[in-house]
Amino acid sequence: MAIGFVGLGNVGRHLARSVLRGGHDLVVHDLDPDAVAGLVSDGAVGASSIAEVCASADTVITCLPSPAVIDAVVAAEGGVLDALSARVGTCWIDCSTNDRSETLRIAALAAARGVAVLEAPVTGGVHMAARGEITVLVGGDADLRERQRDVLDSLGSPVIHVGPLGSAATIKVITNMLALTHLVAAGEALMLAKRSGVDLATAFEVIKHSSGNSFVHETESQVILNGSYNINFTMDLAVKDLGFAMAFGRESGVPLDVAGHVYQTFIRAREAYGGSAWSPEVVRLLEDALSTDLRAPGFPEEIT
Repeated sequence: MAIGFVGLGNVGRHLARSVLRGGHDLVVHDLDPDAVAGLVSDGAVGASSIAEVCASADTVITCLPSPAVIDAVVAAEGGVLDALSARVGTCWIDCSTNDRSETLRIAALAAARGVAVLEAPVTGGVHMAARGEITVLVGGDADLRERQRDVLDSLGSPVIHVGPLGSAATIKVITNMLALTHLVAAGEALMLAKRSGVDLATAFEVIKHSSGNSFVHETESQVILNGSYNINFTMDLAVKDLGFAMAFGRESGVPLDVAGHVYQTFIRAREAYGGSAWSPEVVRLLEDALSTDLRAPGFPEEIT
């Protein structure tokens, strides 16, 4: 049977194309008909409903923006679990960034319906997903992972088996916490360079080739310097993921002093610029406060 895919957003559409490139038949569904049409033009089959996807696929992948949407698409009446439970040997693979407790709750519902579950959140950015080179973090039973190896390997590279269900959700949130912390720090570093009279293009190169470099600087600093801020990751998503991290800190008794400050910074930025603003616009708080922009010629509008 085909692989099913529900959720063709900024990351999901690229993951779905990677599944196609991996040689799998694919049936797709999204609320955006243009997103579906784009995948159909690449060789997928479009479906008008979740039920139609699940009728054609034993394995269904989701890539969705929030716990509420995941619950509505997967666990609610008429969702993925209901549709897949009618057959033996079905599997749901979730590539969303979800709260660990929600992942485990829905996995328990799936087990009660006879549906196997793997979590496979991805990390590395939309540009890496577009290349088929995004990192895939897998949580779940090792034997099930082996049975789904061809599908998982088609999503990206490397594919890392983190541990049991819930472990991939945890480490994904940790990586996003670090990335968003690096983003705020990169903005402060660039502002300090500019206000000290250092050419910003030169500052970018020096940081890139220094002990202060990071993946976030190499990518997101470029769209800050361009002025587009477009990393295809919104302020709402940043606040959501940092909220997950803060909850993990409370649960595990780890004081997240730096992350807590970053979380509050993103809350202020979301209030100032809106939830749909790109996450690197957090740097605008500093730009606006100092009436100083961080622009330099020669940097791309988007990372490809």
